[in-house]
Amino acid sequence: MDNPLYMPLVTVAVPSYNQGRYLNAALESIFAQDIPVEVYVADGGSTDGTIEVIRRWEERLAGWRSSKDMGQSSAINEAIASGRAPFVCWLNSDDWLLPGALKSLVAALQHNPAAPMAYGRVWNYVESTKRTNPVFVRPFSEWWMAQLCIVSQPGTLIRRTAWEAVGGVDETLHMTMDYDLWWRLYKALGPLEFVDTFLATNREHPETKTSTRRKAHYQEAIDVVRRHYGRVPLKWWLAQPYSVWYRSMMRH
Repeated sequence: MDNPLYMPLVTVAVPSYNQGRYLNAALESIFAQDIPVEVYVADGGSTDGTIEVIRRWEERLAGWRSSKDMGQSSAINEAIASGRAPFVCWLNSDDWLLPGALKSLVAALQHNPAAPMAYGRVWNYVESTKRTNPVFVRPFSEWWMAQLCIVSQPGTLIRRTAWEAVGGVDETLHMTMDYDLWWRLYKALGPLEFVDTFLATNREHPETKTSTRRKAHYQEAIDVVRRHYGRVPLKWWLAQPYSVWYRSMMRH
């Protein structure tokens, strides 16, 4: 990856910790994209088979490390800062991209130079039930953004200039750093560009933070809405607690 003639179009950060059983599929989906990418794996010191997977892909990676870090948000910022491509994103090690995803997102941003970021539709795969359903994603509007996170992180791409302008993800957040980032990009640089096609798959399994820490996730999301929207819509107080319970029941 030190070839000066190689000009990556997208920097992809892959934060990981003890998810070796999923990491290969994530990396395979990135390198199957039909555009030049530079990929950095930031692993938090995994003790499972993660290092073996990384070694398998080492020659194609722009860089990697495996050591204790300050958490997912810090790892994402570190990996993206290591790159030089004009567009950036991160893919959690348990998710995967669909063919042509990054090319579609790059095209959307090239078509709309004012947009700081583009996003598309995403599938949600529930590992325990083997069911796949679409994530609730909508064309961008501030009102909808305040009701719930209408942007699904695996299907996103951000201009590096926009990423750097807002300082990347907030490292004090551990559950909703993505939701907060969408708000900050919009507030600082304008509406996000929507791509009406499926681009990625989010894997839902028992070890995800949204599965193990739903109440904490809910509270952090409310704090984000209050900070950026100025108030918390009634929907959060009425519907979301039920949703937390319902999604918990659906896992069993």
